Amino acid sequence: MPGPHAVTHAATRRRPMMRHALAAATALTLLAGPAFAQTCGGDFNAWLDGMRAEAQTAGVGERGLEALAGVQMDTRVLSRDRAQGVFAQNFIEFSSRMVSGYRLKQGAANLKKYADVFARAEAEYGVPGPVIAAFWALETDFGAVQGDFHTLSALATLAHDCRRPELFRPQIVPLLTLIDRGVLPADVQGAWAGELGQTQILPSDYLEKGRDGDGDGLVDLRNDPADVIMTTANFLKSMGWRAGEPWMQEVRVPAEMDWADSGRENQHPRSHWAAAGVTARDGSPLPADAQPSSLVLPMGRKGPAFLIYPNFDVYLEWNQSFVYTLTAGHLAARFAGEPAYDKRNPDRALTIEEMKHLQEKLAARGHDVGKIDGVLGTGTRTALQKVQAELGLPADGWPTQQLLVIL
Repeated sequence: MPGPHAVTHAATRRRPMMRHALAAATALTLLAGPAFAQTCGGDFNAWLDGMRAEAQTAGVGERGLEALAGVQMDTRVLSRDRAQGVFAQNFIEFSSRMVSGYRLKQGAANLKKYADVFARAEAEYGVPGPVIAAFWALETDFGAVQGDFHTLSALATLAHDCRRPELFRPQIVPLLTLIDRGVLPADVQGAWAGELGQTQILPSDYLEKGRDGDGDGLVDLRNDPADVIMTTANFLKSMGWRAGEPWMQEVRVPAEMDWADSGRENQHPRSHWAAAGVTARDGSPLPADAQPSSLVLPMGRKGPAFLIYPNFDVYLEWNQSFVYTLTAGHLAARFAGEPAYDKRNPDRALTIEEMKHLQEKLAARGHDVGKIDGVLGTGTRTALQKVQAELGLPADGWPTQQLLVIL
């Protein structure tokens, strides 16, 4: 049985994590010419005919083209896309739910069971096993929950829809190519936004980054753990993973410091934080070196504190939600032997309605908080820090009832 609360890419990001698809879409638009003129909308069957011609021009053979006969508009996909939300839970709530006993147990078992594969992955791509295992756990509970949407229909539905066709249409030819080559069946299923396999990657990434981990001549990301591990490592390296460097570290912060200096955007040498009184979790000094790092306080200065390093940018490439990425980074740390982080005693989080009210007040003061959605995103955190500094409050980016009343 799968563990509770399996998370897929599509369910956890502000927009589907299309990674480099936008650039790919631009390139395809320039190269495809007249066949790409009708990018979206209109009669669905006529649109599919255009897609078939584009695929044929791209070299997709008969088996791949025949798969288009099974494509249907899926209104469930459109509903998911329209309702796609962001994390309303705070970091402690979300991470406490996602870093479950089941995942910790299964992760340890898989790290042991496939130790030789993880070792090869790190030797070849520089990505530690615990990092791979954390994504494997959060995305599909180690393959147990991979999605039940007909992938080709899902991608066609989203590509035909004129909301964001440039993100989804470039995935159709790669998927048809995989089907044409016999790598995937025509009726392959996955997440609603087109991601596939045990770590939920897009067809273009499957095609380009897929690796045969056990030498059987196949890249099976739905059923073969060795292929999943090696492909995920290759994919993370392609996004910029730096071998031998950390991704995040729990730290202790002093009672007083320049809180406005915190935040992912404020990167300094680790020696800067050591001089400011930040220590390792156990109170030992941080290395006073030049390692680039940022201090993040997901629940303000009274809550858990972490230093994040350049490798953390890869987590944000994988998923744009800061709550998700911190959770994935912490789960990887747990797999690597670290203890659960110290929750400390943060001020009570605002409710969604209170957060919306606060965002409205911030917007009225001229700050760009993005959508008024009740979620503490990057724009809202940045605006909060600016307002807190203006009011002489600790500028840690954490919304409090006190601030709500003052504004």
